[in-house]
Amino acid sequence: MSTAHSGKVEFYRHQLGEDEIASWRKVIDTLFLTLGPQVAGFEADLGQFLVRGREGVVAPHVVGTSCCSLGLLVALRALDVGPGDQVITTPMTFASTTNAILQLGAEPVLVDVEPRTGLIDPEAVAAAIGPRTKGLLPVHLYGQLCDMPKLRAIADRHHLFVLEDSAHGIEMERDGVRPGELGDGVVFSFYATKNLTSGDGGAIATKDAKLAERMRRLRNHGVSKAAAERHGALYQHWDLTELGYKANLTDLDAALLRPQLPKVEAKRDRRQALVEGYERKLREAIGVRVPTISRRGVPWLVERRGTSSHHLFTIQPPVALRDEMLAALGKAGIGTAVNYRAIHTLTYLVEKLGLARGTLPVAEEIGDRTISLPLYPTLTEAEQDRVVEAVSAAWREGS
Repeated sequence: MSTAHSGKVEFYRHQLGEDEIASWRKVIDTLFLTLGPQVAGFEADLGQFLVRGREGVVAPHVVGTSCCSLGLLVALRALDVGPGDQVITTPMTFASTTNAILQLGAEPVLVDVEPRTGLIDPEAVAAAIGPRTKGLLPVHLYGQLCDMPKLRAIADRHHLFVLEDSAHGIEMERDGVRPGELGDGVVFSFYATKNLTSGDGGAIATKDAKLAERMRRLRNHGVSKAAAERHGALYQHWDLTELGYKANLTDLDAALLRPQLPKVEAKRDRRQALVEGYERKLREAIGVRVPTISRRGVPWLVERRGTSSHHLFTIQPPVALRDEMLAALGKAGIGTAVNYRAIHTLTYLVEKLGLARGTLPVAEEIGDRTISLPLYPTLTEAEQDRVVEAVSAAWREGS
């Protein structure tokens, strides 16, 4: 429903249109609806996207999954994470990151984040490594790439893997490094609110052919050959080589994703323009520089040494004001979210990990202050002005 009719500025609206509809309809007329040629085609497309503009660089192997959450589980399992292992990760993330570790019987070790970016702090990572540490799971928060050279160096010193959670974008870059370039693997999300979406879905990319081969088995129950691989020849027996999951992307999903890839960077440019508009308009309306992570905290973006996917635009009002502002924005018809409350403060992980308040103070403060505002390419200038007006009114009234 359009905002003009509803009077509401939604937190997110997808941009799927005729190209995606036409692609999806073509699959309906084919033999395969699930794990078939469209998935293989999308995997090849995404691999090429990740190395675009890099002559001579071999595209990574891509493994499509039914969602990012299961992609993380499959990737960790393929990296032999299991009971007794520890994986160092960040408290500034969605539940899927820690859930995947826990579901394998391993232990997430949470370390604090950088105050200016919200990204995992490499110094804290180095200090947390112990005899049971198996690997690192950094999260590229809001579309900002973590300091991968530092994390890779730490991992190499201790013979650890690095699996990147890049649910917030495929199009980011930092100091010439892209998602998956320095990690042993990277996992993407195509959830409904993501920059590239099939409603749900995900993918893993890795440069390791043997690792990719195992991931392909694990996403499909652990069987030796998928149906599409057996089709077209005399009947072939398949085998179950290890316990796997039902976690594959489908051809219907891939048909929605493929037409979006050529548009993803133009849409990122539009989000960047909206981010710049938010910061300028909020500064002018409130009279102070509104604390955000999108630009304030990312010197490598300011110095043009990197590119954010600008998946989210967050502001950070004072802790005492945050929940009042959320309520006021809701009453004004402005869709919002909180990305994220520090994960260790949520009930299950309080009980499971036992990390008391004050253990990870930077993440806790960001989690207690953050509000995510509407940000998507079809957000109009008039809608953004409405958001700015509502934020300014709530900020001034609360202050």
